[in-house]
Amino acid sequence: MTPVCPFVKIPRPDDSNASKKSAENSTKHHVEHESKVKKDVNDSASVSPKCPLGYDSQTFKMGPLSCMVCKALLFETSKIVPCSHVFCKYVSWPVFISQIYLSFSLPNTYNVFLAHFILCVSDGRACIARFKDCPLCGADIEKIEPDDDLQGVVDRFIEGHARIKRSVNLDKGEEAAENNKPVIYEDVSLERGSFLVQQAMRAFRAQNLESAKSRLNLCAKDVRSQIEKVGNTSELCSQLGAVLGMLGDCCRAMGDSSSAVTYFEESVEFLSKLPKDDLEITHTLSVSLNKIGDLKYYDGDLQAARSYYFQSLNVRRDVIKNNSNVSSQVLDVAVSLAKVADVDKSLGDEKSASDGFQEAIDLLESLTLKSEASGLEQRRLSVLEFLRSQQADKQEQVEQTV
Repeated sequence: MTPVCPFVKIPRPDDSNASKKSAENSTKHHVEHESKVKKDVNDSASVSPKCPLGYDSQTFKMGPLSCMVCKALLFETSKIVPCSHVFCKYVSWPVFISQIYLSFSLPNTYNVFLAHFILCVSDGRACIARFKDCPLCGADIEKIEPDDDLQGVVDRFIEGHARIKRSVNLDKGEEAAENNKPVIYEDVSLERGSFLVQQAMRAFRAQNLESAKSRLNLCAKDVRSQIEKVGNTSELCSQLGAVLGMLGDCCRAMGDSSSAVTYFEESVEFLSKLPKDDLEITHTLSVSLNKIGDLKYYDGDLQAARSYYFQSLNVRRDVIKNNSNVSSQVLDVAVSLAKVADVDKSLGDEKSASDGFQEAIDLLESLTLKSEASGLEQRRLSVLEFLRSQQADKQEQVEQTV
């Protein structure tokens, strides 16, 4: 059994007993050999291998295959001439972002990644294109050329990370096993998804959106494959919903609002299949609905925006029926009330807007934050300030009319 990734240490079965035996003992030999290999496979699958190059999903270490600019794994690797240092390639795309903001707190690992993804992209340039001199040695950049060989190594590393390949032709003898081995890929570590998302997050934060999108697509493909095998489990649907939301954020930052909406809608589709008593799932679901509403709002489709905002509000209202003491959930409801009311105001429905703003104000003014939730106070005050300003504008308009 040979690891796909040369950097993942997987114990090999001891084949010393695989010597040729007499014809009368061959059947016994194959039975014993198959039993031993299966035992080794099960033992290795229970081990979570660590990458000696430092690419651990739980830390932010950099390894030798990292780009020194974006800190993520190399993507479309390019080499500087004459110094030969390598970085991610320049990727050009239009960036049309009118407003991207973070208005929620996320406790889960996948959702923490998701929160970091909502960042504003300033100029759409990635990695080496930002420099006239090599950022490592200072040499003048005469030209930049692709390094396909190194990119091939990176691609093989990603494909093999946290995976091994196993023989499934155990009953055809040694000669067949040596020369014609069908193999299957199987994860031996639950860290692969987090590893891919971590690399994507690093790339996104450094404005290398194509790299981020590529890693996320690999992660989504892995999760979809698992869903095909075991069905729509809560864990897998939750993970896929979060990753699809991140892909939506990538597309939105790249100015591709149509693809962003598609990803967010698919995220909603998977998250809607899950039990509504899980705070993490319902929160992610409501966030995806709000993001679709945001895109519709920026596109000028106010009725569609209100529809998605209202769906998000209903999800959050249902949550606080049984979780009224969870401060973050109460804040979420206030934010959704503000979004719906803001659209109502734009649509000319002043009464509904005023009622929505006031309901949100009352909710936040009555909210008592516990000491462990003190970090939410700044957010509460920020939302409250916006709501009061909206009501003040309404009052001023009424006084001017009178």
